Parts: sequence; C-alpha cells; structure tokens
Amino acid sequence: MRSPLESVITVGELHIQLVRKDVKNVHLSVHPPDGRVTLVAPRGTREDVARAYAISRLRWIERQQGALRAQERETPRTFVTRESHFVWGRRYLLRVREEDRKPDVTLEHKYLTLTVRPGTTLAQRAQVMHDWHKALLHAEVTALIATWSSVLGVRVQRYFLQRMKTRWGSCNHQAQHIRLNTELVKKPKDLLEYVVVHELVHLLEPTHGEQFVRLLDQHYPRWREARAELNDLPLRTETWGQAVQQ
Repeated sequence: MRSPLESVITVGELHIQLVRKDVKNVHLSVHPPDGRVTLVAPRGTREDVARAYAISRLRWIERQQGALRAQERETPRTFVTRESHFVWGRRYLLRVREEDRKPDVTLEHKYLTLTVRPGTTLAQRAQVMHDWHKALLHAEVTALIATWSSVLGVRVQRYFLQRMKTRWGSCNHQAQHIRLNTELVKKPKDLLEYVVVHELVHLLEPTHGEQFVRLLDQHYPRWREARAELNDLPLRTETWGQAVQQ
C-alpha cells in the first residue's frame, strides 16, 4: 500500500514517482536501467507544484533516459575459455581448466584462470568467480573503510558485499551498516573508493541534500568525475549503477 506521502505524477506517457520527505530542496532522479523517474520534494509540497517542476525538467529527463538506453551493457558471461572478464578496470582473457581439485581463480598478466572440477555447471562456475570477487573486494574495502572512517570521524559496525540490482552501494545510518555491490570489483579501484566514501558520508548526512554535497566536496573533491565515470562504464545485464540526479 502506497504511503500518503507518495503518489504518481503523469506527464504524457511519463510516470514520475513523487515522494515527500523532510528535505529542504527538490531532488529529481532518473534511475537505471529503464529510466524510472523519482521526484523527492519537501513534505508540504502540493502535487500540482511538483508536477509543474517536473514539466519544466522534461528535456533533462529525456536526455538522461536517452543516455541510459544508449549505454553499453555487458553480454551475459558463460565462463568459457577466451571470454573477456574485467578485474579492477582491466580486461583479462579467461582460461578454464578442469581438474579434480578444489576450485579456484588466479590472475596473471593478461589471463584469468578459472579451475573447476570436470562437469561443473555454469551456475557453479559463476559461484566460484563470485566468491573470488568477494574475497578481492573484502581486502580492498576493509582498508578503505578503516582509512575513511578515521578521516570522516564515523564508525561502521558492519559492511556487506552482495549483488545489487539498482545501486552501487547503500547505507543504513542508524545501524551503521553499509552494503556494496560486488560488481564494483570490475571497476577501477578509485571508483570503489568513491562509492565507499559516498556511503560513509551518509553516516553523517542520510539524505543527498546540500550538507551531503558539501561534505563530499570537502573530503572527496573529484566525486562528480568519479560518479560520471562509473555511470559511463559498461553495465552488467542485470545490475545497474546509481541514479542520475538533478
């Protein structure tokens, strides 16, 4: 059941989810992968006022939706020899070896070697790779959280690495938990750092309002460039990046 503070604004064929919150400014967002649009407005905003604002930004919305439709997407991985895989922003050719021993993944020069038992299914190969991705991420994320928690003066009680369909990360500021998308292992390490900083700043400021932007500007001045680069990189078939905000 939809909250009384939520409604849908229809402008022609465009449907915009209106969410009223305790914020000072309007935030218009276009979400991957299909260009879903949300408009977050101060709690007392009338629907006709929000609709007028949305109409004034129609051209911007259309541009962002067009960019999402044009964005490159990775084809589904089948985990066979000579298939391309990315690790920390670099492309590697996969070599698959079938041996009767514990599965593992190794990285060397231009090659990524996946060793599995004979007869291993696609799902099993994918799980071996996913577990390896998580191990790589844990090593990087633990160090980044330690560094940036000290810089920002915050504390992370727990962090989680998982497949996420609609975002690169999320933060529960009350529980002091953050979640990070395992797809980040495919992106350059500086973009992983940006996402970690973004989520840690949410421990200080839960919304994406002016204070949040000021904190990012202060502590991670190139965050806009990092966000743009992350959103320009190829998207996995079923996993997408962060929304573009106005």
